[in-house]
Amino acid sequence: TVLGMIFNAIFIITDGIFVGKGIGSDALAAVNITAPLFLINTGVALMFGIGASVVASVHLSQGKAKVARINVTQAIIVSSVLLLIYAIGIVSNVERVAVWLGSSERLLPLAVEYMYWFVPFLVFSALLCSGMFFVRLDGAPNYAMVCNIIPAIINIVLDYVFIFILKWGMFGAALATSLGYIVGAVMILAYLFHPERILHVCRVKLSKKSLYLTIRNVGYMCRLGFSSFLCETAIATMMFVGNYVFIRYLGEDGVAAYSIACYFFPIVFMVYNAIAQSAQPILSYNYGAKNVDRVRGTFRLLLKVSVGYAVILWLCVELFPQIFVSMFTSDAALLAFGKTALRVYLAAMFM
Repeated sequence: TVLGMIFNAIFIITDGIFVGKGIGSDALAAVNITAPLFLINTGVALMFGIGASVVASVHLSQGKAKVARINVTQAIIVSSVLLLIYAIGIVSNVERVAVWLGSSERLLPLAVEYMYWFVPFLVFSALLCSGMFFVRLDGAPNYAMVCNIIPAIINIVLDYVFIFILKWGMFGAALATSLGYIVGAVMILAYLFHPERILHVCRVKLSKKSLYLTIRNVGYMCRLGFSSFLCETAIATMMFVGNYVFIRYLGEDGVAAYSIACYFFPIVFMVYNAIAQSAQPILSYNYGAKNVDRVRGTFRLLLKVSVGYAVILWLCVELFPQIFVSMFTSDAALLAFGKTALRVYLAAMFM
């Protein structure tokens, strides 16, 4: 799971490296302007992924495999419908949304171009994100890891081809990311549509009673996963406010420097997230089976590993900030500002 999430982080960071080196600092800033949209999308995916997997874990521990399948199916359908509506709303008002997110006139064409080719495919990103929980819960963490690795490799290769060889600019960067997410989502669906899996997509009835039960179950999933959605929304809000502040006081170059720090954030978040996701099926299953000691032991191990990782990564950033910043830019002024920004920004990783 950790390896899979590291590749997921590489997926995101690769865009920043290729955009910064291949298109320029304005393009880097434009991508950062659109980042809150992606985070909200991820928040919805995590809310349904975590919520449904917790419910399904408890049902599996009680021998109710059919109910667990229904929970997974309901989560996939409802989250996909919500995020399709979300994407349509953004694409229908793309310039207005970009300005609302803090884009300047100089960054607006770049932000709009990126959004047109990225936002419509957000539902595939969400399917990949939430589907990982279900695949791991079904006992296939290695397959879940591969579902992250293959899209990351596709994104890296296509980013290079589209940006450096074909010179497609922002269109190429967005298309490379979107195609990577599509492949990952198809891999997840191929697994979940296989009828021999314990957890697989099943037919949901459309009777009045079934719709009522779907609403009830979705509400329960959302309550369980809402904290994760809130966490992603908080990060989105932080980036949204940060973009506004930097564009006002330091201009486009300030947003570019801020974006470098934000691109580094997945290295922190994805690994923490992976540690928590690895523990979740063990915690939920043993909670359902009333193995309290197993639940507490797992939770203590979770905390130890998380804090240990934070200490190691924090030391790396404090000692060698230039190595990380130089991955994204060769601009001397941006390097000098970015080093300080990264040290300050990641000082909170323990929290």
